[in-house]
Amino acid sequence: MTDDRQERIRQRAHAIWERAGRPEGSHQQHWDQATAEIDSEAAKPKAKAAPKKPAAKKPAAAKASKPKAVRSGKG
Repeated sequence: MTDDRQERIRQRAHAIWERAGRPEGSHQQHWDQATAEIDSEAAKPKAKAAPKKPAAKKPAAAKASKPKAVRSGKG
């Protein structure tokens, strides 16, 4: 087991133990769970970032027309 992997497992097992309320006597269960999680993460292919798409152009907002002045027939 590499030192880096073992350290990641140790940290993960500790976090699992803390989330579980720090129970006594569950060290092996937490270690096994942490090992499975770390190994599962390592087995997943690294996701490549998808190329960024240009932002879609937003349609121009409809311009509000000004109401026309109403002329009265009086002069």
